Amino acid sequence: MNHFQSEITVPASAIDNLKHVNNVVYLQWVQDVAEQHWNESTDSALREKLAWVVVNHFIEYKAPAFEKEVLILKTRVEKYSGVTSERHTEIIRKADNKLLAKAKTLWCLLDITTGKPMRITKDLIVLFP
Repeated sequence: MNHFQSEITVPASAIDNLKHVNNVVYLQWVQDVAEQHWNESTDSALREKLAWVVVNHFIEYKAPAFEKEVLILKTRVEKYSGVTSERHTEIIRKADNKLLAKAKTLWCLLDITTGKPMRITKDLIVLFP
């Protein structure tokens, strides 16, 4: 299964009163890397017609991350069903390859013009092998 990945360095703004990355920030990163994957795998014409909205997230926090650590965000689409796709994301500390969090997100494809769910076609699926 092909992964898309990017790296980030934990900014001070991500740190909470417990001196580690706040859980909400991990969730934002899950959405950010999905958007990056979509943007890098599609052209602007397609992005002007289609959009994704989250149906639900399931996230497991395994270990904390701290300011200035470099993290690897890995994501892949695993399943398609009608108007939804299931995306899996892992957040890994680069220094020791430790899994910090993993998430499963169910996304719904929308037609931007109508705002209604749209069936995922094979032409779209081939962009995310």
